[in-house]
Amino acid sequence: MLSVERSGTGGPTAGPFRRTSRELRRIAAGLTFDAIAVLAAGVLLLLGLLNLRAVGGSDLVAQQVTAILVGLLLLVILLASRATLLPLLGWACYLTALGLLVAVHLAGTEANGARRWLFAGSLSLQPSELAKVGLLLVLAQVLGSSRPPGRRVALALVLALPPIALTAVQPDLSTATLLTTLTLAMLVLARVPWRILLPLLAGAALAAPLGVELLRPYQLDRLHAFLSGSVSTDSPGFTVLQAHVALASGGLLGMRDDPRYPVLAEYLPGRENDLALASLVETYGLIAGAVALVAAIALVWRLALASRGPRTRQGTLVAAGFAALFATEIIVPIGGNLGLLPIAGVPFPLLGLGGTAAAAHLAALGVVLGVRREGARNRLWSLPRWGNPRPRLLRVGALTVSCVLAGFAAYGWRLNAVEGDTLREVGEVQMTRCIRIPAERGVIADRHGTVLTRDATERHVVAVPALLADQPDVVDRLARLTGRAPDRLRRAALTGADELSVQVATVPTDVARRVEAAGMPGVFTIPSARRVHPQGRLLASVLGFVGVATPADEERTPGLPLGATVGRAGVEQQYDAVLRGVDGKLCVHVHPSGVPVDVADRVEPMPGADLLLTLDLGLQRRLTAELARGIRTSGGDLGGAVVMAPKTGQVLAMASLPSYDPDVYGPPIKGKQLSRAGRRGGHPTLDHVTQVNAPPGSVFKLVVAAANARYRAIPPKAVIPTGGSFTYGGHTFGNWASFGPQNMMQAIAWSNDVYFYKLALQLGPERIHRVGTALGVGRPTGIDLPGESDGYFGTPRSVVRAGGIWYGGSTVIMGIGQGYVTVTPLQVARWTSGIATGGLTTPRLGLAFGTEAGGYTALPTPAPERLRFAHRLAPVQRGMLEAATYGTAARLTLLPVQAGGKTGSSEDPASPNGEPDSWYTAAAPLRHPAVVATSFVRGGGHGSETSGPVVVTTLQHFFAHRAAVLATPPLATAPRVITQAER
Repeated sequence: MLSVERSGTGGPTAGPFRRTSRELRRIAAGLTFDAIAVLAAGVLLLLGLLNLRAVGGSDLVAQQVTAILVGLLLLVILLASRATLLPLLGWACYLTALGLLVAVHLAGTEANGARRWLFAGSLSLQPSELAKVGLLLVLAQVLGSSRPPGRRVALALVLALPPIALTAVQPDLSTATLLTTLTLAMLVLARVPWRILLPLLAGAALAAPLGVELLRPYQLDRLHAFLSGSVSTDSPGFTVLQAHVALASGGLLGMRDDPRYPVLAEYLPGRENDLALASLVETYGLIAGAVALVAAIALVWRLALASRGPRTRQGTLVAAGFAALFATEIIVPIGGNLGLLPIAGVPFPLLGLGGTAAAAHLAALGVVLGVRREGARNRLWSLPRWGNPRPRLLRVGALTVSCVLAGFAAYGWRLNAVEGDTLREVGEVQMTRCIRIPAERGVIADRHGTVLTRDATERHVVAVPALLADQPDVVDRLARLTGRAPDRLRRAALTGADELSVQVATVPTDVARRVEAAGMPGVFTIPSARRVHPQGRLLASVLGFVGVATPADEERTPGLPLGATVGRAGVEQQYDAVLRGVDGKLCVHVHPSGVPVDVADRVEPMPGADLLLTLDLGLQRRLTAELARGIRTSGGDLGGAVVMAPKTGQVLAMASLPSYDPDVYGPPIKGKQLSRAGRRGGHPTLDHVTQVNAPPGSVFKLVVAAANARYRAIPPKAVIPTGGSFTYGGHTFGNWASFGPQNMMQAIAWSNDVYFYKLALQLGPERIHRVGTALGVGRPTGIDLPGESDGYFGTPRSVVRAGGIWYGGSTVIMGIGQGYVTVTPLQVARWTSGIATGGLTTPRLGLAFGTEAGGYTALPTPAPERLRFAHRLAPVQRGMLEAATYGTAARLTLLPVQAGGKTGSSEDPASPNGEPDSWYTAAAPLRHPAVVATSFVRGGGHGSETSGPVVVTTLQHFFAHRAAVLATPPLATAPRVITQAER
């Protein structure tokens, strides 16, 4: 035996079994290394167990602990083994792994399209993990031998090919790729000459794209998702998004104690293996993630430094190779968690679930620590530095790995700082489903608060089935409150088990209040979508109806919830935003499968405001009754009548007949009744005051007279010959009676056609059109109702442009409201108001909104348009007065005030009976008008006979109850005046 003696300063000589202080320091360094490496591995194992406990419970922890104990036993055994046993251990491990890989193909268990596991009862084994250790050990033996470089490389490749091929065909391409990477890394570390190594590396690089052909569809999806950045729910990119959500949600200390955690954690796939790091951060915070990262870096460095200690080249390569393998297994999953690398199915070593992997890694660590310590103990027998060179690029590689991991850490921190809020919101949104709680729709009432339409009194009880399934006591309590049998209630809930919510009962309002007060989780009430119309058909065309929102409604009102109930016609549509209110919501957290697990939040709905209309219900009933009588006695088919305040535009009553039953439109719609209503004559679904056009006849003479007052084509006081007919252009135009010479006022009073034939010719159509347009002819009045008709008011130019012909006679008959002019009853009432007051108002139905308890706020009212020729309208007003005193409108003398008016009868091709349309319009008192009334009956005959009684009788009612009709509850603010420029 070789004996070496060394003397220390002031100390005795040492024999072969005595150690110098330098050697003792080396041994101590080896022991220190052992402690740091084992501590780093222990930290990773502990963090992994904590993560498994959070995501999988005690069963997964017990399974992993068993594997760890086996691995620790192997670590201790291998740590104590001599290096001389390393070749035997390597070949035994390698050959066993190959045998098990073959067994996998013969008797392995398939899962997720791959056959990778062997099962013996409750025990499982993944041979590919053992293959990593076996290949590492045999490659170290071969590449560390004294064979010529070419033979070493060839033998190494021959040994690497079987495990790579056997894992690739499982298919387990991630492990096959790791084995390939390990082989190339060992060739580099073993200092294979570059003349041999470079061609191999170049060939591997060139062959890499061909490996795409070996990828399974799900692996191609992962690669495509990574390259495209897709985060759709059916792509692997969604998995990366979930990892980002988890990393952002954890914060510094994690959300383990957050009540949302159990649900949110379910959205992270692979949280026990591939995405274990993201799961760890989500559960225990960024601090835990940082500890895992530091432990991993420390372990990589200690493994790399261990390659300096072994006394053999084989031992050096084992340590360096395991460092390279461990570093790769760390970089790949961390990069995948951050979305910086494709998700490759490589679990974080020692952190993720995997009994075989944990045992194999601990065993490999034992091997490395064993050869390192034996080298420290037997430094005298170590090969000299030139005989055992350090692995190539090992320190550079370790430093590169550290820099990459530091960069990953910086990216993860930036992800939290910059995108954290957005990602946390994504996490909250994806696990939350909200059930809309519709707001109660506001009441519509007349100007005194009398209800015209409101929601039905019953309410629907709605429940979340998944939350009732495990709470029989809640079901029983709900059954008692609703009066339903518990069994029926359970069946109702179970029938809708796949639904987010189901309606389980319909109850009166007082019962609904008790259900809400009970505060049962996942149970709430919603108002009935059905509207009740106490006045029946009386105001159907004004009030309109409600229904489920259509695409057109959703386009008109952005943000409208799907399935919302909205106004579909009339006031319900016009003031939908006021009446609808703001919906509430009940939000629940749902499992990724969509099953609710708990209540997240509840926002109570805000009821819609009540709406007061300008209408007076008593006046409305009288006007409707008189119009119905006029239509019935005259044989007409439809009619419309309106009463309004001329100075404010407030519509006091508006009747349209025939009408319809608004309850037919639901919801739910009554199909058969709706079909029958559609076959009725008289267009009951139209509002005949604002949507039906007809020739105005002699009531249009007020417009022509106003044009003459403006332009003085014939001085109003000038008396001209008239007679029983008028001939122009070879055509004779008749008069309804033969009159002598008259001035304009007399012609208005007696509705002298010949006078107005001549006046129209003198004025010309352009002047009539100019003044008529100023009085609102041919344009909508602006009433707050949808679907108002413009009417039609033609000129020679517009008629020709539309393809028609304007004859000389067209101007003649325009003088009496025939030809190229059609209007609505509301337009007639509006120009009557304009002529009587000198200002053109905008008709309004909306008076105020609010509640009876909280008070009402007046709706803004457009200011009247002052007519530029108002100061010249006195002759026209005088004509209206004379018509009401001794002319065709003399029926107005029955009123208690002095009124002015005009009758009209017009030829209408749409008349159902060949009779003319009946018109009548009046303002009273004429000197200071308080009210204007206009009536129209199609096919009703002479205006004074049919429409006259409608107007006069209604005005009698008005003046008999004037104060009561015009009264309103106190309004919080006066109506804001809107100028013409604002409109």
